[in-house]
Amino acid sequence: MKTKIQLASLLTITLFASSCSEKKTGPVEEENKPTVKVEKVFNRDVVQVGTYTATVEPEQINNISSSTPNRIKEIKVDEGFNVSKGEIVAILDDVNITSYEIQLANAKANLDNVQQNYDRAVKLLEIGGGTQQNVDQMKLQLTNAQNSLAAAERTLKNVKENTILVSPISGVVTARNYDPGDMTGALPIITVAQVNPLKIIINVPETELSKISKGMPATITFDTYGDESFTGHVTMVSPTVDTNTRTFGVEIGLTNSNGRILPGMFGRVKLDLGHANHVVVPDRAIVKQPGSANQYVYVYKNGKVNYSKVDLGQRLGNTYELLSGVEDGDSVVITGQNKLANGMAVNISE
Repeated sequence: MKTKIQLASLLTITLFASSCSEKKTGPVEEENKPTVKVEKVFNRDVVQVGTYTATVEPEQINNISSSTPNRIKEIKVDEGFNVSKGEIVAILDDVNITSYEIQLANAKANLDNVQQNYDRAVKLLEIGGGTQQNVDQMKLQLTNAQNSLAAAERTLKNVKENTILVSPISGVVTARNYDPGDMTGALPIITVAQVNPLKIIINVPETELSKISKGMPATITFDTYGDESFTGHVTMVSPTVDTNTRTFGVEIGLTNSNGRILPGMFGRVKLDLGHANHVVVPDRAIVKQPGSANQYVYVYKNGKVNYSKVDLGQRLGNTYELLSGVEDGDSVVITGQNKLANGMAVNISE
């Protein structure tokens, strides 16, 4: 009897303890849920700005040299010199000019002689003292003499152009490859680059081709000048796409009257590509996925959070434009992400 009473008491205690345990299960689980703060996000009209790295190139480059080997007598410029169109930059040996001038003089004298003979033949024919055949023969000789004179003039002009070298453009000397006394060789004697205007070369993804047109303005910045910006305009859009990079080249013209921008400088170009309606989220909502370059956002729905991989657009102050990953009207977690896992139930901080 005593044993039965003891067993009954033990059973009562066990059931009571079990009952207490069951009553505490709900609150304990609720207390273990992480508490986060969420914010509802919406689509916004976002100005689309394309940003590209840029290379500065001269508008035009001229390699100045002689078309025939010759000895250099004088070089009048050096690297960094500014030159004007038509300015003499180098003088070569003129030893051959005299012989070509003699050839030209002989060609002129021969033409004068043939012209006189032709004129006589024509007059004799008119008075009946000559023949048409003789006139035709003299006319052929006259034509040949005229051609010989023209050839001698071209040859002398070419020799002079290859003796006194001038710059065909205004610009800056970017290379001087010889010294006085050297024989000309494979390299140009002087290289002149036109640096006003300049052209800025950028590579643009083919998905943006339809948004870029000739004449549209561009804003350019250079590391050398910090936040100072310069304004240019699109002057050429390449008609072909690079099959390796899936980009196409775009040239931007930039006035450089003060010469502050130099070929080879590194710059960045911004183009206004219109507007788009995209979700904008606080920057606090963006979480970098460990071990990868991916970013994601925790989206809250029905008491749980799920992470969603996102593609970032532009940074807009303390927010980010999202190209994908979050829908208009979603609630995203903005604090407490370090405690979360995908699919976890959470408490919401008011």
